Formats: sequence, structure tokens, C-alpha cells
Amino acid sequence: MYPDPGVLYDGLCPVCVTEIRFLQFLQRKQPQKVDFVNIALPGYDGGKYKDVSYEMAMEEMHVIDEKDEVHRGIPAFAVMYGGVGLGWLGRFMMWPGVRPFMDKSYAIFARNRLKWTGRGEECTSGRCEKKTH
Repeated sequence: MYPDPGVLYDGLCPVCVTEIRFLQFLQRKQPQKVDFVNIALPGYDGGKYKDVSYEMAMEEMHVIDEKDEVHRGIPAFAVMYGGVGLGWLGRFMMWPGVRPFMDKSYAIFARNRLKWTGRGEECTSGRCEKKTH
């Protein structure tokens, strides 16, 4: 059971890391309010996180809430934002007039983020490797 939201993120995704760093900054006065888990680290074990495998976490955002429920996609963002004091943003994203647009936009991003961040070739073996130029 997780006392606070657990956010599973790709630590090799520059867009993802930028957002996570901003969220960590927002919670700086209340550290560990949200537990950010880098799935790109070699020791990531989905068994410790409600059986969310590396592959599942790479497909879309996953957040485990304080009730031990797994949220994916836009609902995951809403839970994550609520955990760092941006609940208004999460509620906006989930609002019925906005949610379909958010779902479609995020689906496009999630499907293309590896290519858009120049990582398509490094992610062919089931795990992504950091470029070593």
C-alpha cells in the first residue's frame, strides 16, 4: 500500500524528466508527498508497483494512488497533479468538456514520444539505453 501517489516515469525521456523535476520542485517543502519512481533504472521491478511492468509503464503514464489503485493516461496525471498541489489542473483535465481532447492529445504523444525525443533505436531490446555520443 502506498501512503502517497507513486508516479512511474521514464527517466530517459527528456520531456518526462523536465515535468517530473518541476513537480519535485513544487513539492520541495513537503518531500516525498509524491514518490517518483524512475522505471529506466536497471533495478526497476514492476512486482513492487502493482505489477506494472516496464513495458506497460513505457506505453503510458501510470500512477498508483494512496488507495493502491493504478491509474493510467490522463487520470494518472490528474492524481499526480493533485499530489503536488495542482489539483485544479487535474480536475480541469478530467472535466468532460476537456477530457476527450486530453485523451487524444496524450495518446498521440505517448505513441510517438520515443521517436520525437530521438530514442526509437535505443528502445528495440525491451529496455531503452541512453545514447552515448
